[in-house]
Amino acid sequence: MSQFLRDYLTVAIFSGITVGLLSGVLALGKLVRPVRPQGAKYLSYESGVDPVGDGWAQSPIRYYVFALLFVLFDVEAVFIFPWAIQLEVYGWFGAIEMIVFIVLLSLGLLYAWRKKVLQWI
Repeated sequence: MSQFLRDYLTVAIFSGITVGLLSGVLALGKLVRPVRPQGAKYLSYESGVDPVGDGWAQSPIRYYVFALLFVLFDVEAVFIFPWAIQLEVYGWFGAIEMIVFIVLLSLGLLYAWRKKVLQWI
């Protein structure tokens, strides 16, 4: 057997052990835990107030777009911080690339602002 296949066999053995242990622990928990079904356990609960009406409510798509934009610009910061730390290594090429990156993100932000996506209703 080649070293390549031996490495994959090692990974397969550890994966099998992991799945076996996980299944065993979950099965043991199912056998040991107490089962006391009560109707009140399945009611929705928020801030000490009894639920009124149905638990289903649609949110406007604007909230999802707002959250998506937040994640997008949060990820932007993840790319900018390592660049700022290594700016001397990247030199002018890195600076120009980051300027292009920030300009593209600014254009996206301007587009979202012009489409009135950033207004919270």
